[in-house]
Amino acid sequence: MIKPALLALLMFGFAATSFAADGKPVTYKSGDETVNGILYTPQGKGPFPALVVIPEWWGLNDWVKEQASKLADEGYVTLAFDIYRGKVATTPDEAHQLSRGLPEDRANRDLLAAAAFLRTQKNVDPAKVGDIGWCMGGGYALNLAIADPELKVAVINYGHLASDDATLKKINAAILGIFGGQDKGITPADVSKFESQMRALGKTVKVHSFPAAGHAFENSSNPNYRADDAAEAWKLTAAFLAQYLK
Repeated sequence: MIKPALLALLMFGFAATSFAADGKPVTYKSGDETVNGILYTPQGKGPFPALVVIPEWWGLNDWVKEQASKLADEGYVTLAFDIYRGKVATTPDEAHQLSRGLPEDRANRDLLAAAAFLRTQKNVDPAKVGDIGWCMGGGYALNLAIADPELKVAVINYGHLASDDATLKKINAAILGIFGGQDKGITPADVSKFESQMRALGKTVKVHSFPAAGHAFENSSNPNYRADDAAEAWKLTAAFLAQYLK
């Protein structure tokens, strides 16, 4: 659940986006229920590494689809995750209501099912499945790393962080954390503590904080957007995924 302290920072600006790879709607089972997603596939035969792509609190909007498409262009099968099961927010109030009403246990179950679905795809290497998320989705990216011992990598973009050693011990994935030094919700102290704990537990973790950036600085539709920092964050992500997932 998104922290109340972030609400004042998360102002909405919905920008039109364009992206190269076409996505294919897919369905998969989550327990007894059927959920939807959009699958993006690189050119070539594979098998490819794969990523669950987890939205911000807006839900599965065009910006998230753009990120999934860009990652597919980098050589990953990507599943754009429909966290709200068909609902997408277009105002901060809507996003607030949807995020507050999201059953966390259902979202975590859907994420586990999404990773399992990717492992069944013929063009996916089942040993090379990871995730990436932003804001609320960054927190859920960490949740999946905690819940799925087979997850290879997790990229947390300014998402909530766990602080309990017993919880962090469950993580087998290599972790990349990207944060804003001016974030009032996920503070530099929180980030430093998380990194120190992970290292003390012998986990693979890389953390980068952008000193002048606030929350959600990678999304061009957000008032906190910082183009240069966003471009650098993308480079860091691409290098990390190439090292630990490819």
